Amino acid sequence: MADTPRFLTLADVAEVLNTSSAQVYALVRRGELPAIKLGGRGQWRVEAAKLEEFIATQYRLTQEYVAEHPFVDSDADR
Repeated sequence: MADTPRFLTLADVAEVLNTSSAQVYALVRRGELPAIKLGGRGQWRVEAAKLEEFIATQYRLTQEYVAEHPFVDSDADR
């Protein structure tokens, strides 16, 4: 993300995460993804560095989940 501006719109974040703007808005509103609200129209912006931190956190949480919930292949028992 070297050419990325410092702040991204929710639509930009949705594109990076390959999800919807509504899902990104929900992440922001729940406080999972730090963002700032600008101006009288209340446009949301996410700092690119915060997005990278969020992604790294999600990788860590996923690794923890996988470690705690090992995949069991039911076909292997046959």
